[in-house]
Amino acid sequence: MAINQRVVTNDLVVLDELKDFWAERNFALYPHQIETAQRVINDFNGRALLADEVGLGKTIEAGLILKEYILRGEVETVLILTPASLSYQWWVELTNKFDIDIFNNRKGKGWHYFNHQIASIDLAKRERHAEVIYKRDFDMVIVDEAHKLKNSDTLNWKFVNNLSPEYMLFLTATPVQNELEELYNLVSLLRPELFKNYESEALKQNLDQVMIRNERTDSELEFTDRDVKLLPLELNSREQQLYNGITDLVSQEYKRYKEENKNLLHLITLQREICSSSFAVIGTLQNFLESASEELVPKVEELLQLAKEIQINQKVQVVEELLKEIDGQAVIFTEYLATQNYICYYLYQRGLMPVKFDGTLNDTQKERAKRFFAEKGDVLVSTAAGRQGINLQFCNVIINYDLPWNPMNLEQRIGRVHRLGQTEEVKIYNLCTKDTIEEKIVNLLHEKIDLFESVVGNLDRIVNNSKSHNLDRSILEIVVNKEGEELKKNLEELLIKQIK
Repeated sequence: MAINQRVVTNDLVVLDELKDFWAERNFALYPHQIETAQRVINDFNGRALLADEVGLGKTIEAGLILKEYILRGEVETVLILTPASLSYQWWVELTNKFDIDIFNNRKGKGWHYFNHQIASIDLAKRERHAEVIYKRDFDMVIVDEAHKLKNSDTLNWKFVNNLSPEYMLFLTATPVQNELEELYNLVSLLRPELFKNYESEALKQNLDQVMIRNERTDSELEFTDRDVKLLPLELNSREQQLYNGITDLVSQEYKRYKEENKNLLHLITLQREICSSSFAVIGTLQNFLESASEELVPKVEELLQLAKEIQINQKVQVVEELLKEIDGQAVIFTEYLATQNYICYYLYQRGLMPVKFDGTLNDTQKERAKRFFAEKGDVLVSTAAGRQGINLQFCNVIINYDLPWNPMNLEQRIGRVHRLGQTEEVKIYNLCTKDTIEEKIVNLLHEKIDLFESVVGNLDRIVNNSKSHNLDRSILEIVVNKEGEELKKNLEELLIKQIK
């Protein structure tokens, strides 16, 4: 550890040291960010889970804490682990807002040379890099998108568990996604002496000793309004025929899969994809065909042929008309690459400039895509890769082309534009196909849960719900076993459990 070079009080040295630096850049901290830094340093001894809601500035809080420790002489070496797509963004934030000279280590070179480094966790965990990092023994480690450590059986978790820094920060807006044990796996890395074994009551009792979660409703910050609109649409006859055929196939196979104790992933994927586009199901149907029973082959082939014959989807036509009415840029979210490709092709053919953002791009390409969208693009068409980490507050329109079944992921999408620094009302358009499971889920989110108008992810509520749910599987089970009002009632109960 570095030698403590100066005596400090509970006040943050950084507030005086960077006062002029921030004034030159017209940058100001928010009260909750300063309070978070003070709590982490004075009460948590520099080991904390920063779980603020989306858009409240977790990166700024981490940078503030890091700079304070550097100025105090308590941190000489730091390693920041991020998804590859966010490394450049971290470099910009720390350089421009905290005057920290930091190396963006994209190739895994110089682990021993640079005191301050940012690296992709996927790069750092590789054995030849990990061994060097273990020996380097950084004073401080910061992990962004820390929910990627939720499973203690993964290499990510094991790699971080083998690190031994004095100070450690985890950043995530969604510390719980499916099961309460995921939260335990995070905090046990930070404070193993406090969380020795998983026990839900002990977790709840001790959580305030390691986790800070700032929420919009509790802060004095003024966020712009949200204008949420539901756009119902009818499938054309061919699309409806395909939807009904897929749903029948899923229902039929579900019973067999359950009897044979087979993985339901294929069925879940099919039922979700058909709510997105005809193009999204083609690849899954082709894979399904390879393992289909002899009597099932004709039905799958018929559905596959039908999907290939459908060239224009109703949803994209609604989007086209919507974009004509929008003043400025828009972000379109879809869960599937095939749907993304189709949207981009369709819009480009009609004179618009769509920009793709997805997990197939490397970090440099993602930065280029964000920059191109900001400067020249009309529409950013993003998969789940754009749901976390990127800042797009220069845009104020989101179109949810299809919706993830887990409502926790919806606020992450909206948080890309509805965050600190947004000056315009945020407009959110949710496409909804009639007579599908998508319609039932979206209606419940709007009418019963009011998810978009309120702030999602109140962790107290999540933690108080100790019963875990595999949401995708649970929704599929309801879809294939319930009908009419009973289906709606069961879906409502399940979704409400997720966020209340």
